Amino acid sequence: MRRVGDAAEALCLVEQPQFSAGLGLIISGQHMQGIGGPAFVAELHLRMPALPVLVLGSNGEVAEDYAGELVRFLPRTAETKDLLALASQMLSQNGSKTS
Repeated sequence: MRRVGDAAEALCLVEQPQFSAGLGLIISGQHMQGIGGPAFVAELHLRMPALPVLVLGSNGEVAEDYAGELVRFLPRTAETKDLLALASQMLSQNGSKTS
């Protein structure tokens, strides 16, 4: 697991083969420095189109802002067990290991 400070750093990391080779899922916030969530996901999928993305947002934000079957939206107020279940499901659908 790796946490980054902003969208630009995340996009730079996924362009590094030694990093992106083991990447199975991105968990992102709706709002981040430098770029909004939908724009970040679109940029990310230009680089790695098959990578699933789980977006955490506030109440009132909508999943419809995100296109594609590899993107899921979950309110930040969701319970931890729901977040873990969805992340695990997304990893397994992508053929990644959850360990």
